[in-house]
Amino acid sequence: MSQKKIFLVFIAISTVSLLLHHGGHLSWTMEAFRLGCPALRAHPAAGLKPKHTNVVFLKTHKTASTTMQNLLFRFAERNNLTVALPVQACSHQFCYPRPFAAHFVHPHTLPPNVVTSHMRFNAGELRRLMPNDTVYATILREPGSMFESLFGYYNQYCQSFKRVPNGSLDAFLDEPWRYYRPDEKDSMYARNTLTFDLGGDKDRPASDAAYARAFVAEVERVFSLVMIAEYFDESLVLLRRLLSWDLDDILYVKLNMRTPGSKRSLTPGLPAKIRAWNSLDARLYDHFNASLWRQLSALGAACVAREVRLLRRAQERLMRSCFGGRMPPLRSAAQIKNKDLRPWQPSGKVDIVGYDLPANLSRGFSGPAQELCLKLIMPEVQYTRVLLRSQSLRYRRGYQLRPQQQPSRPLPQPVHTALPRHPQVHRGQAAAAPPPPPAAPAAPGPSSGTGSSATSRPAAGTTVLGPQSSQS
Repeated sequence: MSQKKIFLVFIAISTVSLLLHHGGHLSWTMEAFRLGCPALRAHPAAGLKPKHTNVVFLKTHKTASTTMQNLLFRFAERNNLTVALPVQACSHQFCYPRPFAAHFVHPHTLPPNVVTSHMRFNAGELRRLMPNDTVYATILREPGSMFESLFGYYNQYCQSFKRVPNGSLDAFLDEPWRYYRPDEKDSMYARNTLTFDLGGDKDRPASDAAYARAFVAEVERVFSLVMIAEYFDESLVLLRRLLSWDLDDILYVKLNMRTPGSKRSLTPGLPAKIRAWNSLDARLYDHFNASLWRQLSALGAACVAREVRLLRRAQERLMRSCFGGRMPPLRSAAQIKNKDLRPWQPSGKVDIVGYDLPANLSRGFSGPAQELCLKLIMPEVQYTRVLLRSQSLRYRRGYQLRPQQQPSRPLPQPVHTALPRHPQVHRGQAAAAPPPPPAAPAAPGPSSGTGSSATSRPAAGTTVLGPQSSQS
């Protein structure tokens, strides 16, 4: 055999071995070709479109958004990106329920690539903060199951829920105006919470169809993708294509879950009452659920099913790598020995479960791979603290390395242009030199998730999403 033929055979064998080593990329490519699916990356390779790294994910309440936040935190750390995190006064949220303002962002986390902590959406302020190529995404959940979750989770914080006799969801929905006070603290959990989080008017009458249509249209204009919690994996398929990410970038573990005993079954007739009481949320969900399936249909049912299979197989491999082949055991907070893995509990009536590390992995969990596994199951409050500490350290190191004689440059303001519906995908712009570091803050501590401020009108000059935002 000639040297040329030997060389070609060697190259072919090496290529096949490499593809097989990377989780079956060869079989995936062949299946994609057979099904006629659009090409998509499984792993980094030369010549592929670079990953998009400027992302705003609006973290809505009780919609699997904590799982998405964890995914984005890990993506940012792997790619050395900056995540905008709240100042100490805001705890682990951007001073929710006040409309988001750029000064809520901790100075050690500027300028950011990723924003994903709870906020009340304010498009104008975010555009001041983020590059023009930023992709905006969010997630919605079916109103019936979402409202049941809100009622249980915030029962001891939202006065509209707390004053209901025996904590009865049926009683609240029979006479909601008997218990609901639009102007009081935490009222946003009791009506049209999705609409409120998106910057809209939660108390706009259901009869105002023009407002509802205009609000839905504005959300569709700003957000390149609206995910649906009930179809989380299918939504991730679209997100991955939108951002040109690798398969490993969208692996996740479900977080912030209640025990089955903390959940209530909806009696016949309640779902319809929930939708009527939360009519704006219901309209948002119906519109974007249909929109999601139109996008999935355009991709092709067979291709979507294939990518969901690939995602789940990759997650199984991750579980084997991290936890010996299966998910770590679910435990109540009191049972979890590692304080970094104990989820925050909203009240004694709701049990939020977390994960405990298997006994054989709980000791000596310090290597990079093990650290990844730990953060995969780390609750929101603890992960936010860890991320703030690491980014503050990076900020201070960068400041110390700068020439002392040069004055600090102010944070550049992005040019105000209309956000494209589907922005061009490319890497983030180089960060400007940061301002001098202030005194080191204490890490944000646990909170109820309700914020410390009552619902309030936006400050003059700010813009929240929606044709007309009236805030109590």
